[in-house]
Amino acid sequence: MIAALLAASLIGASMTADPVTVAQAHFDHVRSYRATIRSSARDGERTEIRYAYLKPGFVRMDFVSPHRGAVLAYDPGDGKVRLRPFGTHAPPALTLSPSNPLVRDRTGHRVDRSDVGELLRNVHALQQGGATVTEGEEAVGGRTAQRVLVTGAPAHAVDGVHRYRLWLDTADGFPLKVVSYAGDDDVPLETVTLDDVEIDVAFPERFFAP
Repeated sequence: MIAALLAASLIGASMTADPVTVAQAHFDHVRSYRATIRSSARDGERTEIRYAYLKPGFVRMDFVSPHRGAVLAYDPGDGKVRLRPFGTHAPPALTLSPSNPLVRDRTGHRVDRSDVGELLRNVHALQQGGATVTEGEEAVGGRTAQRVLVTGAPAHAVDGVHRYRLWLDTADGFPLKVVSYAGDDDVPLETVTLDDVEIDVAFPERFFAP
């Protein structure tokens, strides 16, 4: 029965012709994922993170660059971020609010709002009164992706973003690449790629409490 309901919901979403809705329907049934996230910001800052997520909101980030070896984890139960600047089990261990500047990047991104579900919700909010255009298929990291451009209504932005270009995996709608823009110019705020994506990962016990 559950399998039938899942299949029906995904078929219904695929008939909407809105790839963002399809992606959200798939993600609603994802329990966990991990990926290598590489980002480059407008100011030239580059990051590489081993990212892991488990519903209802556990996050772990193992930094490759900058701050190689640092580990950051978020527990939705207590709403706190655990930061180990020098690696797992290496002192000191800091417990911070997700709004603390120490655990927010230059663009203001928060660890408790960093998952793919949050991204898709932001994109969906931008669609309201805006425009969504599919731009064909393209290979990203060895996978076939559908490229989608979402532009908000005039003067409408969500978290400072007026326009998103997304590359969504044609198999399951999972975002493989995202470029965000503040306005109608072609200078990105940030470019993010998600490589080595694994869905529904069984993480070890206490993985999110390093």
